[in-house]
Amino acid sequence: MELRRLRYFVAVAEEGNVTRAAERLGIGQPPLSQQILTLERELDVPLFHRTGHGMSLTEAGKALMVDAKRLLNDAQSAVANAQRAGRGETGHVHLGLTASAAFHPIVRALIRAFRATYPGVALTLTEGTTTQLLALLEEGRLDLALMRPGTHSFAGIALYQIASEPMKVVLPAGHRLAKSRRIPLTALAGEAFVLIPREESPMLHDEILNACRLAGFEPVPGQQAPQLSSVVNLVSAEFGVSIVPASVSQIRAEGVVYVDIADVKVVTNLALASRDAEPSAKVANFLALADQARSAASAGAGSHAGKRRGKASNGGPA
Repeated sequence: MELRRLRYFVAVAEEGNVTRAAERLGIGQPPLSQQILTLERELDVPLFHRTGHGMSLTEAGKALMVDAKRLLNDAQSAVANAQRAGRGETGHVHLGLTASAAFHPIVRALIRAFRATYPGVALTLTEGTTTQLLALLEEGRLDLALMRPGTHSFAGIALYQIASEPMKVVLPAGHRLAKSRRIPLTALAGEAFVLIPREESPMLHDEILNACRLAGFEPVPGQQAPQLSSVVNLVSAEFGVSIVPASVSQIRAEGVVYVDIADVKVVTNLALASRDAEPSAKVANFLALADQARSAASAGAGSHAGKRRGKASNGGPA
């Protein structure tokens, strides 16, 4: 049974007249009458009483009318559902993120924007180390992951940078430099560093070591911590000092202070990672929103910089 014939049948039944139904459907009256006769032969029952005043449903026709409307509605819903899925408006996105990524404001804004724009897509968050997230991506258990890749690249993984931020020194509150607003990184030469193990977060680990080496010293390895919140807590317990992304300074643990770095520019990048294949529509939608969020953040930073320059020029030499 063709859905087209069911649609013709419903139109004739609702209009009670072949001529009006043909006009409604945009086809000729003879072909429509032929399609109705073909449907009746296919079902082997008459569906209409034909009179000089029009057409009315038989008992068989009334029974078919109920199911025909349901089938046509189901078919229309099936088409709409397929189209929505094809546009990435339904389904599930599994997003991984490192603990440090979760602190960045662009990440919160991106997650809010995705949920608001695509309410039909369920979003599941999984926190892990960079190494864990890369493994989950490769296994297909994650669709995307927010991480800090440094200068590394990974086979089979596409990286989309969405933000960069400065790093800060985190010190115990009783440290000799704790009251400084800015310190040169060289001031930490000889200090024990609390670090995340390289096997857990190779990119962030290397960024910290490279920054120290650029400043002219090799950091003294101290106590290791599984994640950045643990780094901050161990610094608070005076196990040493460390360097963290600026957004981590939102962790207001008792007994620590965050200080800007003065002598070298230490920046860490935040990126979205996905499998290096044709992305699904859902993943493509998430990446598009990430690009918008990055552009908005860049425009906002430029606007703030312009305001600062304006104040300097009004008050004297910049």
